[in-house]
Amino acid sequence: MTDFLQGMAGSSRERAALLPAAYPEAALDKPVFPLRLNAFDIIAEIKDASPAEGVLASEHAERKQRALDYAHGGAAAISVLTEPSSFAGDVGHLEEVAATVGNLSLPVMRKDFLLDTRQIVEARVFGASGVLLIAAMLDERELASMLDCALDHSLFVLLESFDLRDLRRSSDLMKNARYADCAAAGQLLIGINSRNLRTLQVDPIRLEQLSNELPAGVIAVAESGQTSPDDVALVAGWGYSMALVGTALMRSRNPRQLLTDMCAAGREKRRL
Repeated sequence: MTDFLQGMAGSSRERAALLPAAYPEAALDKPVFPLRLNAFDIIAEIKDASPAEGVLASEHAERKQRALDYAHGGAAAISVLTEPSSFAGDVGHLEEVAATVGNLSLPVMRKDFLLDTRQIVEARVFGASGVLLIAAMLDERELASMLDCALDHSLFVLLESFDLRDLRRSSDLMKNARYADCAAAGQLLIGINSRNLRTLQVDPIRLEQLSNELPAGVIAVAESGQTSPDDVALVAGWGYSMALVGTALMRSRNPRQLLTDMCAAGREKRRL
């Protein structure tokens, strides 16, 4: 685990320790929306800041409008950063976005450095339909526990890898019938993050290098570094059927159009 991940793990454990062991039944009544997938799709991200990019947004009203722009621009899901110390996130942002796009049945994913099943249940309580899990932060037992908790609560999972070792660990999960079935149903996605978590720089070559190791029959997600429709077409050509795009959309003056163009570029490439 890198120094950055170790720092995030420490603060995440502190936050998890403050969570209740259980929630009232009524708190788990929020709807969960499934992913509705095309030949290529975008998970569009909302984040107020990042250690690599600095401040990206700050206004409450802007967050709601951006969520609607993403929804009408064709996002398959919206990712919301909830990590507070380095990303200026909050679970309240998750709840706000989920409420904003709930009438459109658009799934919202909690993106954070999750280590405890209580954080997955918390995500469900605040309106998430999916969660991101980072393979490098979890040993085999912990990973299975977190996956099972998410799937038991009907949440989709984006399982993120940074290197070949973790990608192979993620691929090995497909030997489990439950996880293989969830992957086939689009409920378990395998992501490759091209950001180096020591330098926080993007290494787009990693996406191409690891594309040959992606497990068959699983929806693969390219994460970090896609700034234009051409970038999206490139990863679609490498076999990815989704991309998670954050900074480019956060910085765009017209995120709805950029998102539409990215989806079109990816789908056109996948049809070739």
